[in-house]
Amino acid sequence: MKPWRPVFVALLACTLSACGPKSEQGKTLPSAPTTNLWKEFSGERAMEDVRKQVEFGPRPSGTAALEKARGHITETLKAAGWDVERQEFDATPVLAEGGQKFVNLIARFSAGKHPAPANTQKAIVGSHYDTKRMLAVKFVGANDGASSTGALLELARVLAKQPALAEQVELVFFDGEEAVVEFSPDPENGPDGLVGSRNYAHELRTSGRAAQFRFFILLDMIGEKDVQLTIPPGCPQELTEGIYAAGDALGLRQHLGFHEGQILDDHVPMQVIARIPSIDLIDLKYEPWHTAGDTLDKLSPASLEAIGRMTVWLLSRDLAK
Repeated sequence: MKPWRPVFVALLACTLSACGPKSEQGKTLPSAPTTNLWKEFSGERAMEDVRKQVEFGPRPSGTAALEKARGHITETLKAAGWDVERQEFDATPVLAEGGQKFVNLIARFSAGKHPAPANTQKAIVGSHYDTKRMLAVKFVGANDGASSTGALLELARVLAKQPALAEQVELVFFDGEEAVVEFSPDPENGPDGLVGSRNYAHELRTSGRAAQFRFFILLDMIGEKDVQLTIPPGCPQELTEGIYAAGDALGLRQHLGFHEGQILDDHVPMQVIARIPSIDLIDLKYEPWHTAGDTLDKLSPASLEAIGRMTVWLLSRDLAK
């Protein structure tokens, strides 16, 4: 799913490292959030949503189980006050004869006008919600797919407590992150893997909306007990420093680390196609990855809470008005 070998985007990612999140008119970002909203993020609530995703069973793209998961995600977002857009598109990944339908879910918040306008958002937080199609084993993707999805749903609840902040954030649940056979090294044209993020990034670029976003945060495999992020090199310096500042401020620095090689994940199309500075918050040192052992008992609410709270802290600081 996320090759450990370097990919050709390394040079571009390094180029983007100089263009991290900046506030309007070049004003200096605050050193810390002005509120303690991060305290509202509950690992237990996030874990409940992880559990509900896993209860649907394996959730490869195009399956009835994924549509059920999609329904739960949509209902949960709407209950928290978010408007949800289904971004449906067809693609032809490897071995999928005749094409296949995929659905990204895009959530926006508005305290007044509905559907929420699409021009107030300045940051994107995303996760994939599909699981890899595996014929030989029952792969429910508790960590790989469900953990970040549960955290993103809890993030939606928390952000809704501060409408002015929520209106500046776009939440995206990507379909088709998992490769059918093998990830293509070409994040712009594919065809296999990162299907949802690639389509979403192309839409941002062609519509002109990409220019309104200052940064993108990807959550992926964040629920393992004793989680430690393996942030890939080439992520923008300002974003990397920001998540470390959050870790220091919240006493969660032990959960932060680096990966030696590039990681091919949903943040790459966002950098290469939409040219939005992006960071991948992922723990690749997860032994049950893509095995039947990726189950709920490997996860911890405390891990979800740690990564979720650092994410809220960073959003609250960098999007402060």
